[in-house]
Amino acid sequence: MTDLERTGSGRGSGTGSAVLDEAHVGDIRGALGTISEEDLGPRRGLPARLKTLVAIIGPGLIVMVGDNDAGAFSTYSQAGQDYGTRLLWTLLLLVPVLYVNQEMVVRLGAVTGVGHARLILERFGRFWGAFSVIDLFLLNALTIITEFIGISLGLSYLGLPTVPGVLVAAALVIGTAATGSFRRFEQLCLVLVVGNLLLIPILIMAHPPIGHIAHDFVVPGLPAGAELSTVMLLIIGIVGTTVAPWQLFFQQSYIIDKRITPRFIGYEKVDLWVGIVIVVVGAAAMMAFATAAFTGHPEFGNFTDAGGVATGLGTYAGKAAGVLFALALIDASVIGAAAVGLATSYALGDVLGMRHSLHRGVRDAKGFYAVFAAVILLAAVIVVLPESPLGLVTEGVQTLAGVLLPSATVFLLLLCNDRQVLGPWVNRTPMNVFTSVVIGVLVMLSIILTAGVLYPDISATVIVGILVGGSGLGVLGGLGLLIAGRRSRRRGTTTAESDDGAGGAGGDRSSWRMPPLVLLTRPQLSRGRRLGLTVLRGYLVVAVVMVVARIAELAVAGR
Repeated sequence: MTDLERTGSGRGSGTGSAVLDEAHVGDIRGALGTISEEDLGPRRGLPARLKTLVAIIGPGLIVMVGDNDAGAFSTYSQAGQDYGTRLLWTLLLLVPVLYVNQEMVVRLGAVTGVGHARLILERFGRFWGAFSVIDLFLLNALTIITEFIGISLGLSYLGLPTVPGVLVAAALVIGTAATGSFRRFEQLCLVLVVGNLLLIPILIMAHPPIGHIAHDFVVPGLPAGAELSTVMLLIIGIVGTTVAPWQLFFQQSYIIDKRITPRFIGYEKVDLWVGIVIVVVGAAAMMAFATAAFTGHPEFGNFTDAGGVATGLGTYAGKAAGVLFALALIDASVIGAAAVGLATSYALGDVLGMRHSLHRGVRDAKGFYAVFAAVILLAAVIVVLPESPLGLVTEGVQTLAGVLLPSATVFLLLLCNDRQVLGPWVNRTPMNVFTSVVIGVLVMLSIILTAGVLYPDISATVIVGILVGGSGLGVLGGLGLLIAGRRSRRRGTTTAESDDGAGGAGGDRSSWRMPPLVLLTRPQLSRGRRLGLTVLRGYLVVAVVMVVARIAELAVAGR
């Protein structure tokens, strides 16, 4: 525990806050502008507001474009190459899920000053705190491996040596973070964000049917003649690659490191929306140009990997299209590796009490940068080792992400209803209802995905049964929260946990910060919530063990 946490007396903290690292307090030094800590005046007029937005922009863009990583390139391209544009509608359905999840994280980061893993540890105990860090570390390490697989595939298509290229890329990722300057890191990341726009000229070169794309965007449907179980597993893969657990941990800690406070939450929401638009446009472009390039050719319906997509684009849409796809894949993989690696370092720094800020140099935050460098180098080395089961790693990442995402969203919802944590910023009833339905759907998809890995021959009937049952439970949970919210309003309270004197809904929300953690009391969970968390704990342990065992079995069998 830092002195700043004990006293809550950091610079500019007002009545005291729980900020864990002194480097997280001070001026906002964004890639494109600076906001002084003493600048407390209102933003009047459009020019002043735009100037503030430009300084704030970054966290939402980086987390969203970082999610359009190597795994996303593979999943979206597979959807287009195997099934055309019939699954485009899934992207629109994911937009509100992306926004709601990350908007809650924005509030948690700006209001509390404490990372996601540390909040779970402090509010729900050692088991869940340790579980969140361990599963995050495992999943993130596997995810970073897939990023370097993407880099390897891109380099191979460009005719460049993959082993030294992957190692050089790892060194560049580490060097990008270890500059000792938050602003410099964010500037480099925004350059990589621009690189994601390479997908647009590929779309133009492929000449996809725009009218058909527009139809499939807004009219849900499944590919004609396709096996339902296979399509459903791909849809779940799209969900898993678009809404990933690491995003919650990264954006919350990055907002804290950027020193964004509650008064700038509105600007950060705009930043988040810009990032979501870029993600959806990029994903739709990949589905569309993969469809246009492969339709009518032998490769249609026979996806292999992102390298095969680059080869197909080069053959059927022009050599330039293949080169641009390879460059975009490398670009996306680099920013993905940096973001996922930082999510890991931030979480461990928060929980273990290490200095953890990009404002600090390597000498001033050795543990933070050591963790980051270790996970990046380990992933790169695994990729360049001969006979590494890279295909199984990719499958394992998608499966574990699907298994763990519901638990991450559950704790996100609980934290955003904890009045001691968020005070006047707690969730409203509509947000709780929507998120509860989302959790029900995610649990349902998680079960299907786990079953699909353990039992590859799972039938369409079983999948439909899980879908119907899970949807029913989600609706019932949402209705229960809606009724509880109405009862709470009649009593003159909110849907959050009891106040406990931690701050009400009145006063100036823009200046309210969570008190130091030592001043908070552990929330008293109802019997129903304790039972729910116990069931969730059992499911997660069993599912993770079974999935890991299955993947290990396949790895041994493939030797």
